[in-house]
Amino acid sequence: MSKWRSVTNGVPQGSVLGLALFNIFVDDMDSWIECTLSRFASNTKLCGVVDMLEGRDSIQNNLDRLERWAYENHMKFNKAKCKVLHMGWHNPKHNSRLGGE
Repeated sequence: MSKWRSVTNGVPQGSVLGLALFNIFVDDMDSWIECTLSRFASNTKLCGVVDMLEGRDSIQNNLDRLERWAYENHMKFNKAKCKVLHMGWHNPKHNSRLGGE
């Protein structure tokens, strides 16, 4: 018989309802988000177009909203796994932050 262990993140293995309950829990994550937000399992992607400074500000505002959502729901984004993908010609590669990083 398996020993009891506390779960620090993710979904316990063997959970029948775990993924469904997790999806219900994070369902409101995209409230107030203006950019495209994609979620799959425990991965979240925020996408937006930065052709003017307003686009840069919009993405940063959405990152701040996601950080507030995580704080209010006692969750954390793994900032070590966060990446920024810059695409296009002459891209100014603006810096973005999630929380203080």
